[in-house]
Amino acid sequence: MRRPRRWWGRKSTPAKVETYTRWSFHFFGLAEIAAAGVSAFSQVDARLAAVLFLAVTAHAVVLMVVASRTLDWELGLRKKPVRPLWVLAVLTMVIAAAALTFAKRGPDNDAAAAAAGGVFGCVVTIGSGVLALGVRSHRHTAALVLGVATGTGALSLVLGAPVPAALFTAGVVLVGGGFISFTCVFSVWLLNAVYQLDEARETRARLAVAEERLRFGRDLHDVMGRNLAVIALKSELAVQLSRRGRSEAVEQMIEVQRIAQESQREVRDVVRGYREAALEVELAGARGVLSAAGIDAVVTGETAGLPPEVQSALGWVVREATTNVLRHGNAQKCAVAVRVSEGRAVLTVENDGVAEVTDDGGAARPGGSGLAGLRERLAAVDGTLEAGSAGKGVFRLRAEVPLPASAGAGVLEAAS
Repeated sequence: MRRPRRWWGRKSTPAKVETYTRWSFHFFGLAEIAAAGVSAFSQVDARLAAVLFLAVTAHAVVLMVVASRTLDWELGLRKKPVRPLWVLAVLTMVIAAAALTFAKRGPDNDAAAAAAGGVFGCVVTIGSGVLALGVRSHRHTAALVLGVATGTGALSLVLGAPVPAALFTAGVVLVGGGFISFTCVFSVWLLNAVYQLDEARETRARLAVAEERLRFGRDLHDVMGRNLAVIALKSELAVQLSRRGRSEAVEQMIEVQRIAQESQREVRDVVRGYREAALEVELAGARGVLSAAGIDAVVTGETAGLPPEVQSALGWVVREATTNVLRHGNAQKCAVAVRVSEGRAVLTVENDGVAEVTDDGGAARPGGSGLAGLRERLAAVDGTLEAGSAGKGVFRLRAEVPLPASAGAGVLEAAS
């Protein structure tokens, strides 16, 4: 039992919908065999039942092949299967016409007429519905169903059926074929919509990464731009003073050295993600980007009173965890909570939809380094990070950072 569940769990949401849609089309063929082919053995003699069964089975097999190849064409995986569509169309017309003729002009046997009528109804309605997958225009789909219904009514009149009976037959084909056609076309439209939504979520994840890179670039420019300009000016001033033999040149170079050392420290802060990384801002951003991706995001907790270094460390955890939720797995819900417990700031991030838990919180991916980088950043403030399964399909990330005694008291006062 584990293997099928694991096989299904490893699939993404669009892949699951595609598998469901593909097997739904195959189910039409199986239903046709069961309803018109197998049931014939209980209605007529074995010889006639075998003929009907073989005809229906041949039509169902061709129908399932055409449905699968047409779905691949709709998804852009292959060229349009023109020849298989024509084969299905011709086979549908031949079997339907033969079954209707046998039902109207065959031996005076109600059971045989009912069996042939069942074959006709299944073949013409399901066949026209699958053929509708080969056209992308709604007008062409409506014209196809209407044309099949009209042809059925005309053939019934030619075979000597009364006008009311012919109209009734055409109406049944119109309703049945229209329903199957609508079901097939809507299923393909829904599948394409699911793939587009998945692509949109991937795009949002890439935009989040790109936004972080832009933020890093802006911070680095803010730090280095001003400092390098000051260093250049003071160095030029030191050169001029040195050429004049002025002792102030040494003081200017000492100032240049100080600014350079300060720039190194600030650059390290930017690289580590500590510079002006407010936890409240990161939590609001996580809520917004998760909600935009269609994930039910619940963010709870207070950040007031937490020291800046603690907020920066936990803010980076929120940012990295949110990116992992967007890029890996198929999360429907994500809960982010911040609390203070026993002198420690605790951040937990839980999300569902994880097929196979790994070190970077998403689908199986060897060599992930996201959590390793977070552990290094938290280690700088004596923090710890735990990540792993919290139940079936649930991944939990827990970060803890110790608080100074004064800061812990301040947080408790802010919470009260």
